[in-house]
Amino acid sequence: MDSLTQIVLGAAVGEAVLGKKVGNKAMLYGAIAGTIPDLDTIWGKFLDPLTAIEIHRGISHSIVFSVVMAPILGWLVAQLHKKAQAGWKDWSWLFFWGLVTHPLLDAHTTWGTQLFWPLDLRLAYQNIFVIDPLYTLPFLIFLILAMRLPKASKKRRKWNNLGLIVSSAYMVLTLVLKGISYQKFTEALDREKIEYLQIDTRPAAFNTILWHANIDVGDAYLLGDYSFFDSQPISFKYVPKDRQLLGDFRNSETIERLDKISNGWYAIEKRDGDLYYNDLRFGVYDLDAKDLRFVFSYQLIPAGDDLKIQEAERDPEAMKQVLKSLWSRIWGN
Repeated sequence: MDSLTQIVLGAAVGEAVLGKKVGNKAMLYGAIAGTIPDLDTIWGKFLDPLTAIEIHRGISHSIVFSVVMAPILGWLVAQLHKKAQAGWKDWSWLFFWGLVTHPLLDAHTTWGTQLFWPLDLRLAYQNIFVIDPLYTLPFLIFLILAMRLPKASKKRRKWNNLGLIVSSAYMVLTLVLKGISYQKFTEALDREKIEYLQIDTRPAAFNTILWHANIDVGDAYLLGDYSFFDSQPISFKYVPKDRQLLGDFRNSETIERLDKISNGWYAIEKRDGDLYYNDLRFGVYDLDAKDLRFVFSYQLIPAGDDLKIQEAERDPEAMKQVLKSLWSRIWGN
């Protein structure tokens, strides 16, 4: 999830664990704990693009990381606040929950997390977009209401707990909506008598009303979307996999690594003489556009017997148009 959401969650968890003893310090250090796992993005800036993609939400988003770092950070904060009512174990407990709830939340997004690192397993439930105002804003309001009250106030704990309950309830609702949308897509496929191998669904940006689907039909994909306000049947757009365009590079190390990252959901595209690797998991900017442009697309650059990658440039003006189209599409237009 985005940084603000992780800060809010970390602060609320810190308050729930230790707020009664240390007041707003619990929120402060909970917020810090909630941001620490994403420091892997800073480390990634010193690495090649492919390795940076691979390590994101890796070890720093694991239970192992939370268990190891919590007592270290707890000891450091305990030294800073020796006069506080909390001791080393209290602070360590706060940091553990602040650290571990970060990847637990991220596991609900499309990218997912390697929660059980070093096991080669990435959890990605794909039931919420990385930025969802309906999850974050009510949570933030309850947190602000809580932090304005004295640490011993029962109403303070009430507001904080209410924030945790409402946000968790919304998360459960997104799972229900994902299930309903999945059923709508499968019904549309059955209605059109389309045989498929796999189907992958996820919410569109900033909401859980509009949902996208990737359908694997063998040598191609079908892309579709569905809004709960739709009055028209679901239609699908055909996207060939075109993996033969890779030629001798099809079994290269870079393609194998990218295949693992995208979980096999990718298509190759030749554009202006260059090859591009399109990761389908994050969809396209505008499904109604004549020429589809994928959110995560990498130019493949030959380098000896292997390939290097470079993220495709994004057009800011096109992004503005996409946001307008998204708003219209959410309401079934």
